[in-house]
Amino acid sequence: MSGPDFTFESRHSGVICGVDEAGRGPWAGPVVAGAVILDPAHVPVGLNDSKKLSKAKRGALFEEIKASAHVGVGIAEVAEIDALNILQATYLAMRRAVADLPTTPTHALIDGNRIPSDLPCPAEAIVKGDGRSLSIAAASIIAKVTRDQIMVALSQQFPGYGWERNAGYGVKAHSDALKRLGVTPHHRVSFKPIHKILCEEN
Repeated sequence: MSGPDFTFESRHSGVICGVDEAGRGPWAGPVVAGAVILDPAHVPVGLNDSKKLSKAKRGALFEEIKASAHVGVGIAEVAEIDALNILQATYLAMRRAVADLPTTPTHALIDGNRIPSDLPCPAEAIVKGDGRSLSIAAASIIAKVTRDQIMVALSQQFPGYGWERNAGYGVKAHSDALKRLGVTPHHRVSFKPIHKILCEEN
């Protein structure tokens, strides 16, 4: 398998953005989306699905993308996740990321198999797009690194859950901390494991 390229981007004229999210699965913290319009003449070397990159490589590419491309970030907070559900909150974050771009794209490439409603331009969903499209790969890095930074900051306000390491995912250390320390305002109460703890407490 070769890495992502410009095949999908080249099918469209105009301003193309890639869109991806980070944080659909965790028990705590927001869901974050990135939207990126790459400059084809200055594409950072080594772009790929953020999950396939080391933390150091992601961090370096994050800075390169911000320096060479148009970047938008969208965040849906925990209260919005609980009110809307995680899928609709993800779409909200994606819409916000596209709206945050300094220029409105003429076409969006979305990671996944569904397209958020109310985007300002036509869009195409690409399954496993973060490993196939350079623009989506760049967006995946922006979303992942931004969210990791948010979780590190939240871990300083609520120490003990290991969010600086587990990014709010339901690993054993996080689960153990919940039993010991309880539920924080940054936990997603609509998620079954958190809901179960709150029910037990009541």
